Amino acid sequence: MDRVVAVTGGGTGIGAAVARRYATEGAQVVVLGRRREPLEKVAAETGAHIIACDASVRADAENAIAEIVDQFGRLDVAVANAGGHGLSSVVDTGDDEWELALRSNLSSAFVFCRAALPRLIETGGQVVVVSSLAGLFAGPNVAGYTVAKHALIGLTRSIARDFGPKGVRANAVCPGWVRTPMADAEMDQFAAAAGFTGGHDEAYRRVTAEVPLRRAAEPDEIASVVRFLGSSESSYITGAVLVADGGAHAVDLPTLAFERAGM
Repeated sequence: MDRVVAVTGGGTGIGAAVARRYATEGAQVVVLGRRREPLEKVAAETGAHIIACDASVRADAENAIAEIVDQFGRLDVAVANAGGHGLSSVVDTGDDEWELALRSNLSSAFVFCRAALPRLIETGGQVVVVSSLAGLFAGPNVAGYTVAKHALIGLTRSIARDFGPKGVRANAVCPGWVRTPMADAEMDQFAAAAGFTGGHDEAYRRVTAEVPLRRAAEPDEIASVVRFLGSSESSYITGAVLVADGGAHAVDLPTLAFERAGM
């Protein structure tokens, strides 16, 4: 695969898995992130080129794209994966936390895609935005995260609408629970609040107890979805939202009581 793929938030979790997936197919992979150490670990494993930067900062994003083109001559796939923060209710979300939630989840994708699009037009490339099941539904006390992940779907559709005529496709992925360092931290909080000591495995089992597949995803499973959308195999798909949540979105919550009653 003679393609150049850039992945924000590429040092851990889904981003690192995406880098591994593309690298195994021979792509030139660039991983971007604010912390250099995890990027270096991914680079040692995959041979990826690393750029330590903040994708939500215009100068950082534009310099990163310029470096990619200088190094490899082109850009074919931009994966906007960076995210996190925003884990409070509306009333409990302060101004700084709100700004951080929008910057880390939404602005990082917007600013990165804005910088990448001129180069993607040249190659007829793809944008893949990693949103979340929280981009479709609201969990408890995650207002900033939920709002930003919803907005990522609007960003994806705007790019698809405006740049499809120029040959660029844009699609979003909405994962459910995925076993990543960020989710592990949430499992620790859940275990503490629920008062059990079964570790991550028990926590994941409990939060996916009503999910049809009864488990969380592994990062590599989401990377496969990203790779599909960022390839010629999805050549007539744009503006789409692909949900990868083990079937959670298909569950009719008001009927769970009937299931528990054996009906």
